[in-house]
Amino acid sequence: MKDTYAVLGAGMQGTAAAYDLVRFANPDTVYLADMSLEQAQQSAARVNSLLDSDICKPVQLNALDKDELSRFLIDIDVVLSCVPYWMHPQIAAVAIETITDMVDLGGNTEVTMETLKLNEAAVEAGVTLVPDTGLAPGLVNNVGFALIEAMDTTETVKLYCGVLPQNPKPPFNYMLTFNVEGLVTEYDYEAVVLRSGKVQKVDTLSELETVHIKQMGEMEAFTTSGGTSTAPYTLEGKVANYEYKTLRFPGHCQFMRIFKDFGFWNENKVNVRGTEVVPKDVFNTVFGPELEKYKEPDQCAVRGVGYGHRGGKPIMVQIDLYDRTDPETGFTAMERLTGFSCSIIAQQVAAGNVEKGAIRYENAMKGQAFLDALRERDGISIRIQETIER
Repeated sequence: MKDTYAVLGAGMQGTAAAYDLVRFANPDTVYLADMSLEQAQQSAARVNSLLDSDICKPVQLNALDKDELSRFLIDIDVVLSCVPYWMHPQIAAVAIETITDMVDLGGNTEVTMETLKLNEAAVEAGVTLVPDTGLAPGLVNNVGFALIEAMDTTETVKLYCGVLPQNPKPPFNYMLTFNVEGLVTEYDYEAVVLRSGKVQKVDTLSELETVHIKQMGEMEAFTTSGGTSTAPYTLEGKVANYEYKTLRFPGHCQFMRIFKDFGFWNENKVNVRGTEVVPKDVFNTVFGPELEKYKEPDQCAVRGVGYGHRGGKPIMVQIDLYDRTDPETGFTAMERLTGFSCSIIAQQVAAGNVEKGAIRYENAMKGQAFLDALRERDGISIRIQETIER
């Protein structure tokens, strides 16, 4: 029996997820739904053209309208939520009512916790919910758990990820590859980490370090929120240290820290010449479109470094992933590693390989199994190195 999938959000990541489903999931139908019918039609046509298929179908849908969403999901086996992160718990509640399995791209751990609170209702309904199935959070934690699986005992896991232009331009040396609201959330909120076996929250845009990436050169890495998702809670008491940092070209962190420190991301209203405005809303409205003007083929580097023991001897395992914009399909590295990752987990759910309930991402699929699936996607470099002390 073939499965029917629906992707909510026909933007960059959603379109890539739909493409991967049509290519690898052997589906009956993949619906690509969006508030804009034109956007849904264009994206579905792109997927079908790339794969010489008619499986991807466009749908106009307001995912925030509970009744409309419910009518749509009633005949869907698995839904992939690729809309802004704050919408996911609302969609999950409807998915439980319609007995529709669901995965989402996540992006904010506090919001993910709201989805996980639906566990009892999901179990009772026989529904699987898996949040945070994108790149970071998502794929990076599969890398983290692949490191843990490679060792008998694990002391430290350090994760890094950056999606950047192939030809960076100052002053930010960055281009917007996803929603600006999500970017600012990563930069502004607290990062959840494991330190000495205990969950801690640390300031974002801090703990700056230098990391050398073969394809990019000397990079800076700093704390951001959301990347570790629920993994620190799952690993508490089992692993001493688990953390995530974002990779950027040198100098970027200092620029972003100025916006944070001087109140541009404040969520409390201020009065500007008699008009009440929220600084963060103004920043997103002004800064986002300006950053979106810069279009450039992108590249993505993911690194995971694990320290522990195997066979009684100290071991260091390093996993490096690298991807670039695919010239054949036009999908960016960000779209591929985010959308494809979401699709891989959705297919695991459809195959019945994930238990019922609201499942933490790291419990949905083994890290090495995920990397094996990712290897089937053309052009993604995955390199694993081990150093064992003799």
